[in-house]
Amino acid sequence: MADRQTRADRSRTFPPLPARAEGPFAASWWGSAWVDALESTALDGARLDRGRAYAREGHVDTINVTPGRIVATVRGSRPRPYSAEIRLRTLSGQEWDDLLGAVAADPTQLAALLAKKLPSALAEGDVRLLPGPGDLVPRCSCPDLGRPCKHAAALCFQVARLLDADPFVLLLMRGRGERELLDELSRRHATLTAHTAAETATHTAPTARHTARTARHTADGSRAAQMPGPAADSPAPGSLTREAPVPDTPLSDAPSPAASAPGEPAGVLARDALADRHRPPLPPPLALPEHPGRPPALPDADGLPVDPAALEFLAADAAARAHAFLSFPAAPPAPSATGSAATGSASAPAAPGGERPPVRSPFPQLPVWQDAVRLAATAHPTAGLTSATRALYRDLAAATGRTSTEVARSVAAWRQGGPEGLALLDTTWNPPAGDFDRARSALIAADLPSLRPRHNHLTDPLRRIQLRYGRDHRWYPYESEPGAEDWWPTGPADPDPVGALTTLLAR
Repeated sequence: MADRQTRADRSRTFPPLPARAEGPFAASWWGSAWVDALESTALDGARLDRGRAYAREGHVDTINVTPGRIVATVRGSRPRPYSAEIRLRTLSGQEWDDLLGAVAADPTQLAALLAKKLPSALAEGDVRLLPGPGDLVPRCSCPDLGRPCKHAAALCFQVARLLDADPFVLLLMRGRGERELLDELSRRHATLTAHTAAETATHTAPTARHTARTARHTADGSRAAQMPGPAADSPAPGSLTREAPVPDTPLSDAPSPAASAPGEPAGVLARDALADRHRPPLPPPLALPEHPGRPPALPDADGLPVDPAALEFLAADAAARAHAFLSFPAAPPAPSATGSAATGSASAPAAPGGERPPVRSPFPQLPVWQDAVRLAATAHPTAGLTSATRALYRDLAAATGRTSTEVARSVAAWRQGGPEGLALLDTTWNPPAGDFDRARSALIAADLPSLRPRHNHLTDPLRRIQLRYGRDHRWYPYESEPGAEDWWPTGPADPDPVGALTTLLAR
């Protein structure tokens, strides 16, 4: 668990920063020092100017910061953005030990960090935090060999704005996360405080014991001086005189219960203190957009751990499904013995065993093959074949043990009618008398070609056209090349057989 938390703490992702038309990129002295390190590293001032313009215009997308590495996608003149990267050396274990020891010993430095300020005494100490000339190592997937190119320069300028807002970003670049650092500083500060208290008690205890012994001697002498007769001045004949020893009782630093101030509170549990706290109502949900959003274009470069195109259409599919789910009408409340659906006072009946009833969803559970076809059909909704769709079909065929032709035909069937369209591609069924029989009469009355019935198919073998009747009471048009039984879905499904055949003949 601790390792997982540490890994999470050592990775921070920042959304794209808004465009900035004018003004410096860094308002703090440490942000300006970052920009100085960039400008002292650059070999071409023109690239720096273009990078500065890219940053001002908001070309830098989401920024991810991890120890020793900053990565972001930067949009240039091409459709796909480039992957820009800045590397910075992380501190060694000994350097971190020295740095944390200095902060723990000076509470003002810790207070400055908590206020999101970088104390100059810390940055300019024995361990150098800020980068110097040559410390920033830029990389980019673009073909420009400049050091840095305009994309990496734009990323550097935006990082200066991040440093302005939070100097812990710089400490993360050097190797440690914010939560990790604060926990370690808390432990070091507690240890240092305990050592200081122990040393103070060690030096104070002998003096306290000597003061107590002197006070007791003085009190004994005063009592003896006040006693009448010779016993006050000298001992009785034949008696021995011995000074009573003073016990060396160590003094405790903690006050005893009797020494506590009367009426001092014993403390309150946090849950009790917050139990009656006013909780404001949650804000209303945001309005549902008319259309689902599109994910940002990902960089296309060698050596990436994932396929950018595949990740893009998976993200687009997730957005579309979320939008459809939010748009899906909720199930009406079922009436019960304590209320009715009209009043809204009744809730849905509980499932057996006290479990919550299943939530209605616009997405039925699909087998792997059907879901793969659905993804391919919705990722590229156009019917045309492009290089991207051909590559997608090849990958999908290899993953599912099918041919590219089978994948393309199945995608066309899904676009035509979803799960029902895909089912009609390979299976037939015998519809009951009714709509299927009346369809032939309707086609003849409309002076359309006579079609030969077989199962749920109506076929014209000469024109190589066909209508397939689905269980959803719609007609699915198909066509085939002459001399081959190679039927392909053609056009949208239609509840009217006359309309479906008229569209098919007009092609």
